[in-house]
Amino acid sequence: MARVCVIGLGYIGLPTAVILAKAGHKILGIDINEKVVSNVNNGVSHFSEPNLDRALLSVVSDGILRASKNIETADVFIIAVPTPLKKSNTKIPIPNIDYVLSAVKSILPVLMKGNSIIIESTCPIGTTNKVKNIILKHTKLNENDFNLAYCPERVLPGNIMKELIKNDRVVGGHNDKSKEEVIKF
Repeated sequence: MARVCVIGLGYIGLPTAVILAKAGHKILGIDINEKVVSNVNNGVSHFSEPNLDRALLSVVSDGILRASKNIETADVFIIAVPTPLKKSNTKIPIPNIDYVLSAVKSILPVLMKGNSIIIESTCPIGTTNKVKNIILKHTKLNENDFNLAYCPERVLPGNIMKELIKNDRVVGGHNDKSKEEVIKF
């Protein structure tokens, strides 16, 4: 099983981390909020979602999931940070991807050949390409050294734990190898 780092332990990140831990992956959850990190390490969710609390306590008690403010090496990095809307010149709000780009920059020191990066945050067209360019510019990796894919979440609050497992997902990779590797994961 993979070592997975889930960046952002909110409404998508925390349930995703718990489900992946239940599937046997070793999970490190990352959040900038110390209270969230503390709660998760105590097996307590910071929001209400059916079936989450018991599953979270189980995987934390078993040592399969832990939380931190600090990034560590992993096989797979899942970015599940907020993308709040911001005003644009066209008067149509657009997602602010600053948190996504910050999350990507935070993994650069530990990113290695063969790693996969999955963006789950809701992002506009072109974000995956921006992320790829950041990785290429700030590491010694080339395009075929890592897997990068966009796989947006599609769940409704109150049913997240079921829908993360049951819903079909759309996966778009920066190349065919990335897409296939992320689909397998």
